Amino acid sequence: MSELREVIDRIDRDLVALIGERVRCLDQVVAVKLREGLPAAIPERVEEVVAHVRAEAEAAGVPPDLAEMLWRNLIGWSIAYEEGHLKNGSKP
Repeated sequence: MSELREVIDRIDRDLVALIGERVRCLDQVVAVKLREGLPAAIPERVEEVVAHVRAEAEAAGVPPDLAEMLWRNLIGWSIAYEEGHLKNGSKP
């Protein structure tokens, strides 16, 4: 069991690192949206991302419903993060 826990801990570290990379990318997105006057939430893009993630999940043998739930939460957080910066007119 301890070996499996170590594997899970490593996977969790990798996931956190990837989420960190995604957040750093959001900082660049905020700068573009400020410059171009775009809103934080773009519903068509949200649905495009979710559809892509569901397809990727299915291809990887991951339950698409799980992937969608995780990404909708991640996207919701991302939109709130962007809105906070866009409202203040400041780059992260």
